[in-house]
Amino acid sequence: MPIQGRACILEAPGESAVVREVEIDSPGPNEVLVRLVASGVCHTDLTVKMLNGNGMPFPIVLGHEGAGIIEEVGEGVTDLAVGDPVVLAYRAPCEKCPACRRGDPRRCYMALRPQPRIRRKSDGAVCSQVLRCGTFSTHTVVHSKAAIKMPSEMPLDKACLIACGVITGVGAAMNTAPVFEGARVAVIGCGGVGLSVIQGAKLRHARQIIAVDVNPVKLDWARNFGATHLVDASKIDPVAEVRRLTEDGWDGGVEFAYEATGIPACTEQAVKMLSYGGTATTIGFPAATDAVNLNLGDFATGVYWNKAALRVCHCGDALPSHDFPLMAQLYLEGKLNLDAMVTRKITLDDVEDAFHEMETGNVIRSVIML
Repeated sequence: MPIQGRACILEAPGESAVVREVEIDSPGPNEVLVRLVASGVCHTDLTVKMLNGNGMPFPIVLGHEGAGIIEEVGEGVTDLAVGDPVVLAYRAPCEKCPACRRGDPRRCYMALRPQPRIRRKSDGAVCSQVLRCGTFSTHTVVHSKAAIKMPSEMPLDKACLIACGVITGVGAAMNTAPVFEGARVAVIGCGGVGLSVIQGAKLRHARQIIAVDVNPVKLDWARNFGATHLVDASKIDPVAEVRRLTEDGWDGGVEFAYEATGIPACTEQAVKMLSYGGTATTIGFPAATDAVNLNLGDFATGVYWNKAALRVCHCGDALPSHDFPLMAQLYLEGKLNLDAMVTRKITLDDVEDAFHEMETGNVIRSVIML
């Protein structure tokens, strides 16, 4: 028997997100029904809107950074039970793709997905779910392996942030390009993901963490989250300043540079900030036509002579079943600051305002309380 709920959806290209009544079917085999408690508003949700659905059929239930309570389990689900608190993962390994078959589930590129279970009540139209989740809703259905059990003492309005922004940033510094103890690190872009990279670098005991942004408010945030140096790229050449701050008599530059803006020029800057043999990691969501121009031959900053490496981070190359509980434990031990990442709490009806704040205001995360 379908249950009744409400969801914030995109109904057509170019239109604002609206709240509509929906019907949610019971979960099928290996699926679970989750009553959402909280969902972060991630920039990816705004990107889906701005890209007119990004290829998904309309209507689309927005949201992928969610946490809630299991309300029903489908056939074959044995590791979750009604009442369990969970965080939803949009990259649960599929176990079938080449990466999974060779024993590298962190680089799975298919991900497990549920069958379509959410319908717009007014006309029965089947809804797409952003990143197989659809968390801007009172309820959703996901694959059971995408529902990661949380400790009972973990507050779900903080746990939801683990699902994307936090694990992407912390995972970039722990999994994608693991920072070694004593390394020098630069982080370009100090929004929610960049601040999480800073926290990841701090957890890995980097000796220098240089935050780069054009917004002084975000640089203040970066200091509070663990940055040791700040570079205002609106006033000074960030590449020259990072290399100056890291000059140690051998070579200026950082062993690790992370770009968390999605701006191609920032990826170029990250590569130029590297010391010999360093690794740049691009995290931000690029447009289809974005490209970068990398110099090969410059002795100080060229890719060839500087032996630079470039990596790409998707969701922190996370293994959710392992990494999500680890993030929760780090929070409960006071080692991961999630409290300060929640800038404001809102309702489903405030999503468009949250998108506007994301574009124009100083907000780390708006969290929808359901």
